[in-house]
Amino acid sequence: MVLALGPMPTQSVVMVMPPPQALPNCPPGLEYLTQIDQLLIHQKVELMEVLLGWESNNQYVVKNSLGQQVFLAAEESNLCTRQLCGAVRPFVLHVQDNTGREVLTLTRPLRCSSCWCPCCLQELEVQAPPGNPLGYVTQEWHPYLPKFTIRNSRKEGVLHIVGPFCNCNCFSDVIFKVVSLDGAAVIGKISKQWSGVGAEMFTDADNFGMQFPVDLDVKIKAVILGACFLIDFMYFENSPKENSH
Repeated sequence: MVLALGPMPTQSVVMVMPPPQALPNCPPGLEYLTQIDQLLIHQKVELMEVLLGWESNNQYVVKNSLGQQVFLAAEESNLCTRQLCGAVRPFVLHVQDNTGREVLTLTRPLRCSSCWCPCCLQELEVQAPPGNPLGYVTQEWHPYLPKFTIRNSRKEGVLHIVGPFCNCNCFSDVIFKVVSLDGAAVIGKISKQWSGVGAEMFTDADNFGMQFPVDLDVKIKAVILGACFLIDFMYFENSPKENSH
């Protein structure tokens, strides 16, 4: 007896950004960032979060404007801190290139998220290669605006990031401006993109876009990427169960 088989399932093809050549004074794996002026960050939907509301380790895909995969990022944290600390939990985020090599390590300690505790605000350390501090993202005290400073490896301020008073805009993107230290020039932005009613209500899987000058120091680009992940955790990391309340 001959069995009639249906069409074979097709495998999705992942487009990846071609690996660039090594460059002097550029941390290994960050050569990708020298060629681009924007990035797209997509958080993967976790089925257990959708069904049970249990917080799981975040995972992200980082792409260029052509939709080519540049990096993969995966959170490392333990179950207890994810459930008890929620969005303020400490974590290590491992960022890998398309060969599986870890090119960035982002470390966030446990800190307070309230503007009433200005002595213990949020901070993120960016390492590249892992173990070598590349820069920092530090939250600055402000009574009602999200505000951060992008710092180099010596903790010197380079840029500021300023967010809106309200970060829950419906049917529109939420924009965090990247500005000069004196606030006179806007040189880029981080935008939390509206994902649709269903995605916004029932998941915490967010999409972000980033823009910056193509000739910006590649190390500062990497720190701004770290700031995007920190902003996601601080302002948009709510479980479906919390969103339903």
